Amino acid sequence: MDAHETQLLNRYLQLLQRWNKVYNLTAVRDPAEMQSLHIADSISVAPYLRGETCLDVGSGAGLPGIPLAILQPERHFTLLDTNGKKTRFIQQAVLELGLKNVTVIQTRVESWQPAGHFDAIISRAFASLRDFVTFTGKHAGENGILYAMKGRYPASELAELPMGWQMTAQHPLHVPGLDAERHLLELQRD
Repeated sequence: MDAHETQLLNRYLQLLQRWNKVYNLTAVRDPAEMQSLHIADSISVAPYLRGETCLDVGSGAGLPGIPLAILQPERHFTLLDTNGKKTRFIQQAVLELGLKNVTVIQTRVESWQPAGHFDAIISRAFASLRDFVTFTGKHAGENGILYAMKGRYPASELAELPMGWQMTAQHPLHVPGLDAERHLLELQRD
C-alpha cells in the first residue's frame, strides 16, 4: 500500500466516523475498531479478487467496495445497497475521495436489471450463501466468481448451495487487529 492509498483510506475512515454520528451507518463507533473491523477486513480480500468489474452487494457504508476501489483503481466497482442514507454516504465518499472507478446503485439486488454482467460479485454481510447465490448469481458473467466474506467456515451453508454452484476455493484470512476467524469463499457455476 502506498502513501496515497493510505491517505485515501484514512480520509474514508474519517468520513465514515463523521457521518456515522448522524446517520448510524455502522454499529462500530470506536475509530481503532473501525480500522480493523472495516478497513483491514475489507482489504484482506484484495489479493484474491479477479476480473475487471466487481459488484459489491449489500455494500452498506461502502464495505468492502470503497477500500478495494482505493487499492485497485484499475478495476471498476459497483456498490449496491437498498438503504438510501447509506448510498448517499457512499456517493459523497466517492466524490470527496475522487474515486473514478465506483458506481453507486440504490435498489434491491433481486429486482435489479444491470446493463451487463460482472466478473466478480462480493459480499461482506449478505445473508446465507444460498441467498447470496440465488439473488446475485444471475449478475455473474460466464466465468464470474462470487466472493463470500464469512466469519467461521460455513460448512452447513455450503451444504445448501443451489444446484449448479460449487465452492472452487476458500481462503482463511488474517486481519490485523482482529482476533476472529475470517474466510473468503469463491463460488462458481459447475
